[in-house]
Amino acid sequence: MARYTGAVCRLCRREGQKLFLKGDRCYTDKCAVERRSYAPGMHGNARNKKLSEYGIQMREKQKVKRYYGMLESQFADYFEMANKKAGMTGENLLTILETRLDNVVYRLGFAMSRPEARQLVRHGHFTVNGKKVNIPSYLVKTGDVIELKEGSRSLDKFKGALEANASRVVPKWLEMDKNNVAKVVAEPAREDIDLPIEEHLIVELYSK
Repeated sequence: MARYTGAVCRLCRREGQKLFLKGDRCYTDKCAVERRSYAPGMHGNARNKKLSEYGIQMREKQKVKRYYGMLESQFADYFEMANKKAGMTGENLLTILETRLDNVVYRLGFAMSRPEARQLVRHGHFTVNGKKVNIPSYLVKTGDVIELKEGSRSLDKFKGALEANASRVVPKWLEMDKNNVAKVVAEPAREDIDLPIEEHLIVELYSK
């Protein structure tokens, strides 16, 4: 699967807000949004033009794509999947995105950012129901058990991340025991997703 390989701080600057793609750096004064709070490019510091309705919808879609780390074709596939499910398409879309394995690894505190979680999954550090899964886009479902592979549990990288993220609140649709074995206990509800997303704008965009 193709992926974005450019400077991720440019993505935050383009959206005009922190997308928390660089882990610890995003919480310091080294954050690109803190240092240069304007869009990248030679005209980025010019006065911002008022966005059209289409522009607002497009920016919301781009923001969500960048939060979860995917390119257009994969995002369009997720939207189609969400549109076919019963219920509200926008909420269905966010539920699907939240249940990606890389996002689950991030939400559980094993990584400092979603891009880092994606890399850890690709390197085969996690199992789902006892089987190694190295596909970041793998969608977990209720009842699935996610845990660190036996050979990865003693790595300082994970010990440090779990310690640094000790205060992070694990979403209520996930449970993790004292041995860092996690279980999906429900589908994520809209109120469980704490990102500033207006999903109705994405639905309106795809409805054109």
